[in-house]
Amino acid sequence: MENNRFTTCASNYIASLRKEGRYSTAHVYTNAIRSFTQFCGTPSVAFSQINRENLKRYSNYLIARKLKLNTISTYMRMLRCIYNQGVDAGQAPYIYRLFHDVFTGVETRQKKALPVRELHTLLYKDPQSDSLRRTQAIASLLFQFCGMPFSDLVHLEKTNLKQGILKYNRMKTGTPMCLEILDTAMEAIFQLRNTQHTHHSDYPDYLFHVLSGNYKRNEENAYKEYQSALRRFNNQLKSLARRLCVRSSVTSYTFRHSWATTAKYRGTSIEMISESLGHRSIKTTQIYLKGFDLAERTKVNRMNYSYVKNCIEMNII
Repeated sequence: MENNRFTTCASNYIASLRKEGRYSTAHVYTNAIRSFTQFCGTPSVAFSQINRENLKRYSNYLIARKLKLNTISTYMRMLRCIYNQGVDAGQAPYIYRLFHDVFTGVETRQKKALPVRELHTLLYKDPQSDSLRRTQAIASLLFQFCGMPFSDLVHLEKTNLKQGILKYNRMKTGTPMCLEILDTAMEAIFQLRNTQHTHHSDYPDYLFHVLSGNYKRNEENAYKEYQSALRRFNNQLKSLARRLCVRSSVTSYTFRHSWATTAKYRGTSIEMISESLGHRSIKTTQIYLKGFDLAERTKVNRMNYSYVKNCIEMNII
């Protein structure tokens, strides 16, 4: 029994997440535990295997497999959560700062926003393919809906759109959101709009024809369908980028970061960007806005210097 207490604790926690309908979180925990058991070479892991030496070796193992730092951090935090549950249950000994030597933070140096010329190409250059035009339409709406996440876009229902105003709650945080539809977005909306109707209140009547609406809102099958749609969209984005000769890496989140960065370049306040993105904390927005390139920083620095130097001539008080 001692040899699988960690595995058992993890399995019980994942089961409780699924019971609560938190399928996305359960999915991440499942991946993290599977990764760690593969590293250990056994399907059953004891709490004694959660030690400093093993964690450091596991970290190096993940780095060697070329996982991103934020993915490594997520896996480590998953392990730490299960370990803490074991400590609370008296199944594992408390070890001071056990996870101190492995990365559990947030890597902010990864540049996810596209350069403006590449963004323009991706959103407006004709890919000469109906399927890629549809992918482009989705990407266009993600950007024109204030950097809306893909999960929020595909889960919008017809009742969320009234008289040109979108009102919905963010999937991730439940934050109420409200935005006015731009005239420029109408063509993409028409292209993607779901013309079928759902008459049963337990089933979603989606605004866009991306998800089928064949599963109840809190069903695990609905989550699995969303995951499939997300993978398919990201693969199609890669195809779109290749077709249009866009060299930067592109994912569904690229348009969220690009919207935030473009707004920042245009002088929009962080507070406004944060509210538009539906962030609970400005700190989250600040992470999005990391990674301004040297040319942009130099431009801003030169403008600030010129502003101060010429304030007298410009009668600035």
